[in-house]
Amino acid sequence: GALLDYIDLTQKGVMPPLSRPEQIDHSAHMELDPSTRRNLELFYTLSGQKTGTLFAVINQTLTAAGARLLAEHLHAPLAHLEPILKRQNSIRYFYEQEHLRDTLRTTLQTCPDFERALMRILMDRARPRDLAAIRDGLQVSSQLRDVLDTPELRAAPKNLQALTQALGIHEQLIKKLTQALSPQLPALLRDGGIIQTGYAPELDKFRTLQCEGKRLVANLQADYVKQTGINSLKIKHNNVLGYFIDVTPTHADKLQDPFIHRQTLANSVRFTTTQLAELESELNKSGDMAHATEQRLIEELLSAIKTSATDIKLATKAIAGLDVYLSHAHLAHTQSYVRPEMDESLAFNIKDGRHPVVEQVLKNSRADYTPNDCGLDGKDQRLWLITGPNMAGKSTFLRQNALIAILAHMGGYVPAKSAHIGLIDRIYSRVGAADDLARGQSTFMVEMIETATILNQSRKRAFVILDEIGRGTATYDGLSIAWAAVEHLHNNNKCRSLFATHYHELTCLEKSLKGLSCHTVSVKEWNDEVIFLHKVIDGTADRSYGIHVAKIAGLPETVIKRARTILGKLESSSTVAVSIDPIHSLPLFEHSQAGTPQEITHPQGISALAEKLGKINPDDLTPRQALDALFELKKIV
Repeated sequence: GALLDYIDLTQKGVMPPLSRPEQIDHSAHMELDPSTRRNLELFYTLSGQKTGTLFAVINQTLTAAGARLLAEHLHAPLAHLEPILKRQNSIRYFYEQEHLRDTLRTTLQTCPDFERALMRILMDRARPRDLAAIRDGLQVSSQLRDVLDTPELRAAPKNLQALTQALGIHEQLIKKLTQALSPQLPALLRDGGIIQTGYAPELDKFRTLQCEGKRLVANLQADYVKQTGINSLKIKHNNVLGYFIDVTPTHADKLQDPFIHRQTLANSVRFTTTQLAELESELNKSGDMAHATEQRLIEELLSAIKTSATDIKLATKAIAGLDVYLSHAHLAHTQSYVRPEMDESLAFNIKDGRHPVVEQVLKNSRADYTPNDCGLDGKDQRLWLITGPNMAGKSTFLRQNALIAILAHMGGYVPAKSAHIGLIDRIYSRVGAADDLARGQSTFMVEMIETATILNQSRKRAFVILDEIGRGTATYDGLSIAWAAVEHLHNNNKCRSLFATHYHELTCLEKSLKGLSCHTVSVKEWNDEVIFLHKVIDGTADRSYGIHVAKIAGLPETVIKRARTILGKLESSSTVAVSIDPIHSLPLFEHSQAGTPQEITHPQGISALAEKLGKINPDDLTPRQALDALFELKKIV
């Protein structure tokens, strides 16, 4: 009641068409919390861009209504098996019939957004082009129905047959709008020129009178010139007097009855006649009548559209549904997606899975994407612990499996060679680092809040991806939290999970946790360089190659060499934490504690350069001497 009252108040009494309230079954849709939507970049990247998102990649729709419906499906993936299979069957029908798919997509390219146009008309906010959008949209609807309404349609899934019937038959309304609307329509209804010539004889009569007004005035002027013999006599018009006869003061005395004096100016005298006044009245009347007649005809067209609003709305929904199915089929055909096997098991077996967004980016740069398998069964294999180097692709692997799960529950095809997925009711994602300073939350606090949500809410049918838990705090604290989180996921939540970490110590949990298995992202070392193979394999990693990534990022060579020296001493310690003595023995900040010159090395030539610079006193140099000194320093470098 409050909502209805608000609408009535804000819409000035023009109540929009409202559907009957329906109770939402939340269990019918997969739940995705805000952090998961953000981390998986469904609609916006972490930097706020629309490009580079899952929706941008999978959106192959050709109509505005289809794009909106596809976004709804991505916002709320299905969680029940039957509706998922219905969507899959419809997509498969168009996937297997390439010629039919191409024909329908070609037709859809000409479809305007007549769903929005209908809403504006029903809200009494119509524009002339909204009427044309209704006409063109219904024409597309009829064309789609002609293509689909064939004997072969009997083999199509039932929901496709229902969509075909919902397209409806609108021939009378299409004909009426086609005959009435002008080819070129103005922006606003009050501008006129909306109804084309030949549709209404009464309107044509008034328009003819308007168009012939100038000719009639010219003929009357010629009669007055002949009657008075004054060749300079003119009939003019302004907004104050309307039409009037204009002569010079020299000829003013010649104009007697039926000429009636109206105004005398310095250079002209103005007259009128009863005949001219009647002609002016008729011309003004014809303009008003033309406008009133056209407005009445437009109201008739709007009324006809409102009468058929229910059928038109069904047609818009049917076109949107067809567009979404065709979009999925086109995407599957062009990007080599496959239909996933869906059931009520706890399986999650992906063969050669690919990240849909990263794959598209690599294709644009003419590079190949490395596919990976993922096998979870909810029992003996329900938690993968993934270790591996930085930049090797752990986060990409985690995200790609979550996105594959979402696509499958939308009813669509997935980027893989094959896929078998048991129903998932919720997906949780804890990936990346971010803070929320406006709420007083540090990066680590945000990480812990998201982790707490996962551990407290995920159940058996959830799918969880966790990346680098505990990295935002001290080593011991982070390792302890990650260790406990892995055990909780395994023993309490018991859901299908992918856990990526740089805490290699966690790999020992494989011996004590039955449902946990260790995997790593393989690399190859060659000529002191590290080559990332981006392939997830069984096993564990013993190094993270962070210094190598730092070198790629462009850290100074002195920093890289120093980091390698420190890493070597830390790794020589027998425990994870280095004791106080070894830490103090490392000259981390004071060069005087380095011990030997080899521990802090400099590029060749630095010492000689420093020695040369120390001998130079800039105040004693002439410009010529300064230039010579600069060349000598250049030779040393």
